[in-house]
Amino acid sequence: GYIYSMKKHLLDYNLKVRLPIIAFTAILAFTITYYASYAERNGIGYSPEQPIKYSHKLHAGDMQIDCKYCHTGVDKSRVAGIPSADVCMNCHTVARADKPEIVKLVKYYNEGKPIEWNRVHKVPDFAYFNHSVHVNKGIDCVNCHGDVKQMEQVAQVNSFTMGACLTCHRNPEKKISNFEQIKDNVKKGPENCAACHRQQ
Repeated sequence: GYIYSMKKHLLDYNLKVRLPIIAFTAILAFTITYYASYAERNGIGYSPEQPIKYSHKLHAGDMQIDCKYCHTGVDKSRVAGIPSADVCMNCHTVARADKPEIVKLVKYYNEGKPIEWNRVHKVPDFAYFNHSVHVNKGIDCVNCHGDVKQMEQVAQVNSFTMGACLTCHRNPEKKISNFEQIKDNVKKGPENCAACHRQQ
């Protein structure tokens, strides 16, 4: 009787005290981790240091250089493309050549090395996305990338999840800031799985 009573007491204690504490701790840890890592999982707020400090605010904003000057593939290809040092040197063989960041640029150029820019915006590898389809419809870059013309250092400001894409495909009139100017070119985007999940 004593051993049975002791086992029953331990079982009751484990079920009534320990199990709820363990379950509560596990749920709390999951919840905190889920919300604390939300931005990291979705990339929102991601703003890596770059090998050369490049100000989009100065170039695209103040100087009003068109995005397509540097991102040459944006209206012709799936990928926007990142400029090589050659593109930068079109201006910087003369402009501000004595500045430390331009000195770094010239070093890359003279050594024939590619600038190893750190990618900021990335759609997962298993999803197909084509920049040119969106850009050629007149959808402004701001809709996905935020107001890059005001960014000293580019950061991801929107989610690139399937849900975010589908929300825009289903309701472009609510999600595209310049919708009124382009509404004749833009219809609802595809929602079928094969539009984005296909062999690349």
